[in-house]
Amino acid sequence: MTGLGTIFGLTFREAQRRRLVLTVALMGALFLVLFTIGFAIVHRNASFSVVGQRPEFMNFFLMIGMYVVNFLVAMLTVLASVDCIAGEVVSGTIQTIVTKPVRRWQVVLGKWAGLACMMATFVVVMSTGMMAIVRIIGGYLPPHPLAGIALMILEGLVLLTLSILGGTRLTTLANGVVVFMAFGLAFAAGWIEQMADILKNETLASIGIVVSLIIPSEAMWRRASYLMQPPFLRELGFSPFSGTSAPSGIMVVWAAGYVFLGLTVAVWLFRRRDL
Repeated sequence: MTGLGTIFGLTFREAQRRRLVLTVALMGALFLVLFTIGFAIVHRNASFSVVGQRPEFMNFFLMIGMYVVNFLVAMLTVLASVDCIAGEVVSGTIQTIVTKPVRRWQVVLGKWAGLACMMATFVVVMSTGMMAIVRIIGGYLPPHPLAGIALMILEGLVLLTLSILGGTRLTTLANGVVVFMAFGLAFAAGWIEQMADILKNETLASIGIVVSLIIPSEAMWRRASYLMQPPFLRELGFSPFSGTSAPSGIMVVWAAGYVFLGLTVAVWLFRRRDL
């Protein structure tokens, strides 16, 4: 496991030093500052005339912030990983690595693990920061916060796995286009499923479910947002961060299996590639 640990460490440290990752981290920090200021002003001037209205108000703004965090996580994951294998194949760096006593499966899994650790750290820091802001200013904590954070990490792992898988065969540009298109399709599938639930249209529901099975990233966010909202907000309807229904726990199991299957295929493809 020495080779795997070495690749993991190198990938994690390299990701920390990349300007792209630092830029996204700075954007995240700036967003937390702006959210704190905006939320404090809104909270100070808000009036809660209806009993029980205050928790819904707090959760509504929290989920807006978490939605932005979720988008930043997706961007960070894809942009940081899209060339971690494809770029090194083009530059010839990968040839130096695989000629050493490091097996190809260790290269794939080590890079995946290093980037996964970086992504998970970003999710935890940003999510806990967002919740801490709402807790300190508004005295509110959403239901099931740990489950929500875990599902956001799983969403990032799905996108990371797709990017690593594509990098074993595609160029950096082609891989980036494919993964971003997949992310967009998954996003559209989530809206289709919500619309289908509102309209009670089985055809739309089937289309959304099929796409979500092919690319289960958005389904993880919808499950996370559903769990972190009180029942009242769950029934609000059609929005990026709430809905009348949520993917079942079976979809979560599928997403975890999706990551495992994707990594298995990525290792197999990389072992068969001529370098």
